[in-house]
Amino acid sequence: MSHPATAFTAAHRLYVKSLYKRYLKNALDWTIRRDLWRAEAQQIRAEFEYNRNVSNPRELAQILERAEAHLAKFKHPDPVIPPTAPGGTKWERNLPPSMAPLYDHEAAGQH
Repeated sequence: MSHPATAFTAAHRLYVKSLYKRYLKNALDWTIRRDLWRAEAQQIRAEFEYNRNVSNPRELAQILERAEAHLAKFKHPDPVIPPTAPGGTKWERNLPPSMAPLYDHEAAGQH
């Protein structure tokens, strides 16, 4: 069974998905209320859908460059970070003790 050739690689699709997710996350950082955020999320989706069928690599590179620049320009200065995520307020708090054996100073000759 043969599949039609795709214009872009799986890595490209992952990059676009990551960019889309970062756009949504940044919009949610600026608009905490989900009911207001939903309208903005639909607008972001419409922008991505508008550029979905662009097949010219140079044009697509320009679109992605502008999107990254826009995202960097409007990045929230204090984004919402879940408490247990890296950078959150509870990250690595109360870690379980190490299960590795204790260092034996006498066996090492340092007593």
